[in-house]
Amino acid sequence: MRGCGIVLGAAILTLTPHKPATTTSPFTVPTWSISTSIPITKNTNRNTPLPQLRRYGQSNFYGNGNTRDEGFRCGCALSSSKCNWVGVEGSKNYEDDDFMVVNFYRFVFIKDPEEEVSKHLSFLQGLDINGRIYLNEQGINAQYSGPSKDALSYVNWLREDHRFSDVLIQISPALKGHAFPRLKLRYKPSLVQLEGGISHLPLLDSSMRATPLTPSQWKDKLEAVNKIDEGSNMKYILLDVRNGYEWDIGHFHGAHRPDVDCFRSTSFGLSQSEVIASDPLASVDKEKTDILMYCTGGIRCDVYSSILRQRGFKNLYTLKGGVSHYLKEEGPVEWVGNLFVFDSRLSLPPSVFKPEAMTEASKTQEVSNNISFARCFICGSQLSELRHRNCANLDCNLLFLCCTGCMNDLRGCCCLKCTSATRVRPLLPGHQRYKKWHYYRDMQLQSR
Repeated sequence: MRGCGIVLGAAILTLTPHKPATTTSPFTVPTWSISTSIPITKNTNRNTPLPQLRRYGQSNFYGNGNTRDEGFRCGCALSSSKCNWVGVEGSKNYEDDDFMVVNFYRFVFIKDPEEEVSKHLSFLQGLDINGRIYLNEQGINAQYSGPSKDALSYVNWLREDHRFSDVLIQISPALKGHAFPRLKLRYKPSLVQLEGGISHLPLLDSSMRATPLTPSQWKDKLEAVNKIDEGSNMKYILLDVRNGYEWDIGHFHGAHRPDVDCFRSTSFGLSQSEVIASDPLASVDKEKTDILMYCTGGIRCDVYSSILRQRGFKNLYTLKGGVSHYLKEEGPVEWVGNLFVFDSRLSLPPSVFKPEAMTEASKTQEVSNNISFARCFICGSQLSELRHRNCANLDCNLLFLCCTGCMNDLRGCCCLKCTSATRVRPLLPGHQRYKKWHYYRDMQLQSR
């Protein structure tokens, strides 16, 4: 888990958008903007840059998220306290100032991704949005948080582009303000990190990716698989295309824990030997075995399925929209535990996605309350809380599950060695997350 980009504290940076190129756009999107120092301006050309604004005062990663930038405000009629969000399922449950997390991705050819980045930066000027939005020649991958009126303004603007008009948008509550420390919107050679990159993969050819199954189809498939007798001729593999620590707090019944600490190093089906125990695809029949792949939001499965397709695997299936979409549509049927997410929330129970399903499932006994798979990293005892924490030793920062006893005994560290390190942060109670090191260093200096 070390070195895999799981950073739970970050410096607050100033964002200055690049000036967009002034070329002709295939579409125009009118926007309104207002500032205390700049008059209301209507931007009728998506390629014309809005006035430059340097953003300060971003909310702290683990603060209440209420620090707001009172610069430009885009996307809504200025006289309306509510916006009419078209086609975003679940958005009616949010007030304008309720924070939400939005996730989406789309593989589509973008001729000039640097210019596309500039357009997105121009539109997002003044919107209170933090997160990761990456674009390149193969498409877009976005996870961000913000108040609903800002978060969904960006969605509506994006859908004005025919290339993204039907993109699957997933939303969930942000719980406590922003779920990300700042906005990172830029060109990135790989939309997801994988050893060797992914720019060479045929991701724009849907036939080279796995067949997507809707949540309903996936549920039916899993229920059918779980009823198969051992003597059946049907062959299948339920493949969790995530990291091992994600499986540790939640997974589908029947899915084995992936022996992977970082998706970048995933190598299922790529081993030369057929006897490698850590590779569930090492000895399967590529022609007759159904490979059922799932991940959090769907993009990792889409990417990896194209690799497996090139390796000769014929019957590849992915869960459309990933686990988050499945829990929203079907509830926790065939799922056990929580869902790991790569933001400050870390762990989300199924009830966050579909509260009503929890009641119905419990009535029909379709949901297992058995979470005996969750164990303390240090002592191996069974856990009742499915939430990771970082090692208090900054130079370790291991993400691990821990019982209360071990947490107190080792003062938040993952092992005895880390307790004697030079940069050990204080033990944080409850669900608090660590800030940057200088915060604790300054506290120590002040106390002397």
